[in-house]
Amino acid sequence: MNRVVLGAFAALLMVGLGLFWLQGRAEVEEAAPPPAPAIAGPAADELPEADISGLRGPAPPEVTELTREEQRFNRYDRNRDSRISRNEMLSTRTSAFRALDKDGNNLLTFEEWAVTTATRFAGLDVNGDGILSREEFARGAPTPRPSSTPACRC
Repeated sequence: MNRVVLGAFAALLMVGLGLFWLQGRAEVEEAAPPPAPAIAGPAADELPEADISGLRGPAPPEVTELTREEQRFNRYDRNRDSRISRNEMLSTRTSAFRALDKDGNNLLTFEEWAVTTATRFAGLDVNGDGILSREEFARGAPTPRPSSTPACRC
């Protein structure tokens, strides 16, 4: 019997607290300020107007000359966080790797490398004597990019 009376008392107490809470909340809402009136904007067919005399926009950014090392670093730093991760460093070599990987299984075997190297050697050996002279070897050097032509950075 004590449990029933104690349960009923607890239930009445909870209901009473709930009523006080709701009444307190209603009073706060009644004392709240009214919403601000909506500002009427220009009609849909009118263009907005502003007085811009005397105003000045921000200055254009300064162009700085990057050193050769900074340019080289920026070629590897793809996400521009001033750090080069292993993936960023290796990403520039993927096209060369895919050219060597003839069967496309993402594994470079010695045979694939040897065939490519032997083919390149045969292309450089003009007289076919099996030995590269200095002139023949120099023909295989990569062609330097012209430095007088500015690179487009559009």
